[in-house]
Amino acid sequence: MLSYAELEQFYEGLVVKLRERGVVCAITSGMACVHYQVAPTTKDCDMLSEPESAAQFLGLLQETQLNGVLPLYRGHITPPLDTRWHSGGWTSHFQWKDGETEAYLDVFGVAPRASSPWQSGFRGCYVQPHTVAEMKRTDRQKDWPFATVLGVKLLEQGDARGWLHIFDHTVLLQSAEKLACPPDMIARRPVLQLVASRDERLELAIKGEVEFWHRLDRVRMKIHERAVRPYMVAVKRDARSDAADLLTQHQCRVEHAELLLAKNPIREHGIDRLIVEARAEAEKFLPAGSLDWLPDVRGSFIGLGE
Repeated sequence: MLSYAELEQFYEGLVVKLRERGVVCAITSGMACVHYQVAPTTKDCDMLSEPESAAQFLGLLQETQLNGVLPLYRGHITPPLDTRWHSGGWTSHFQWKDGETEAYLDVFGVAPRASSPWQSGFRGCYVQPHTVAEMKRTDRQKDWPFATVLGVKLLEQGDARGWLHIFDHTVLLQSAEKLACPPDMIARRPVLQLVASRDERLELAIKGEVEFWHRLDRVRMKIHERAVRPYMVAVKRDARSDAADLLTQHQCRVEHAELLLAKNPIREHGIDRLIVEARAEAEKFLPAGSLDWLPDVRGSFIGLGE
């Protein structure tokens, strides 16, 4: 099996080649957490790439070998790497897999949960820690400690946005002993009002925040799952979807996507409606008052709204 160092070199090399072709892209999520020394190794790579460059990205993938293995789409559910769907928040999944070779790549056109453009502040081949931390606000409990550690690191580097990512109330209080939280960060994250006064409701309020983000992510995923189902069935029935070359697989997926796959299901569903549904779900699992300090998350759907 490939070592992590080999995978890291391969994916970083892919970023360099893409940028040479004018593609704005960077590695995010798990591999970025490894790069920022807040997580152990992973064999998956998540990469952000501007949707307008989808064709250039696909063109490079078609010729990019790993130990002599060319990539293919992974599974029947993955949408095509195409500007039309990547602009609407879809993600394409690829794999290099044959014998001892095994590597996975997920390509995002839009950074989930990001409140600011991801195309700035790159650290070499990697997205800035702020964006990585926002993308870690998932429905998976294991992701949240990474966000907290990234938040602490940002504060240590003089970046006040670190206050937005610390979801451990003890760590928040410890940080407040060293630094004053700026008013603009409190405005963006109301729970920070409770930090300076050491309000005993802080722990409950943070649990409310986390549960709300969990539910927000689950509602978002359900919207995509409903939207992708007819497309997935059609792709699975089409023998071309499992062809041995990426271009044939891609053409198959584009044809079915043009007929069956909504380009921006979040916009069609409605962001405000999604937020209301997520809050209602969170309220089922929390004590009264837990959601009194939620942030305005409408800004976390950059590019997906009207």
